Formats: sequence, C-alpha cells, structure tokens
Amino acid sequence: MAKVEIYTTPFCGYCSRAKSILKSKKVAFREIDAVSREKRQKMIARAGGAHTVPQIFIGDIHIGGCSELMALERNGKLDQLLQLY
Repeated sequence: MAKVEIYTTPFCGYCSRAKSILKSKKVAFREIDAVSREKRQKMIARAGGAHTVPQIFIGDIHIGGCSELMALERNGKLDQLLQLY
C-alpha cells in the first residue's frame, strides 16, 4: 500500500474531506499537524511553495490539496496512483 502523508490543521474542512476520501479507500496515512512553524515550513518546501492545507503526498509525488485529490478520484486515477506506491 502507498505511503501517504497529509499536512493538516485543526478545524479545516478541506483537510477533513481529504482524510475522508483516503479513509473510504482504506488507505493508511500519516497526518502531520502543520500548525507549528517548523512543520509548516517543511510542508511549504516539500510542496513547491504551496502554503494552504491540506497538502497531500503519495510516495514521492506531491498531489496538491483536496481539490486535486478529488479530481484524481473523479477521473479514476487515484486508485492507480495508490497502487504504484
């Protein structure tokens, strides 16, 4: 199964939605709380400057946020990506 990491903050609706999609697929993921300055800076560096949450990574691939995750799911590409990593 894929190594999935998701940077989130508390009370973020988009974060909750992205986690819900991953949970519905029974994907284990590592949630990283991006509230601290150190973790936020690491997220921004990994995400090529993106500073909004969630930021999602599958393996070494930066997916983007909730909208990008939903688009992958809608286009039938999320399952394929999860199987690669």
